[in-house]
Amino acid sequence: MKKIFFVVALIVTALGQNSLAQNNASKTQPSELLTQYYAVKDALISGNSGNASAKAAEFVATANAMDASSLPEASRAALVKDASDISKSKDLKKQREYFADFSDHMFALAKAIKLSDAPIYKAYCPMKKASWLSSTTAIKNPYFGSAMLTCGKVVETLK
Repeated sequence: MKKIFFVVALIVTALGQNSLAQNNASKTQPSELLTQYYAVKDALISGNSGNASAKAAEFVATANAMDASSLPEASRAALVKDASDISKSKDLKKQREYFADFSDHMFALAKAIKLSDAPIYKAYCPMKKASWLSSTTAIKNPYFGSAMLTCGKVVETLK
């Protein structure tokens, strides 16, 4: 009887640990992608190409580690490509060009999946003819940095 009890306890423990391992592997949430997107944007605002490259590489690693059920594969592929392009470049001008597509794909994901309880603001730069996402309504343009920091306006809000 003790042997049966021991075997059952062992099986339950093994199954419990397996389920915990699966939970730890899928802890990365889509909201983390938004946080990392904001970090790339902030690096571009400050004109720091090295930091933008590093933050984009972190974004790629996070997106690739996410559970397939929490992020549509088409979105993942597009975002990983855009972030990879930014991470591989040290040229601030090129990074800002790649950031336009990155922002468009991130906005599409934000519309498809709730990424934040806080509002997400889509801002638009008429000079670059490109958009970006922000957690505030204050305009800080990642396409021109300090040269035209406040160029743009909020054109849409996701709640």
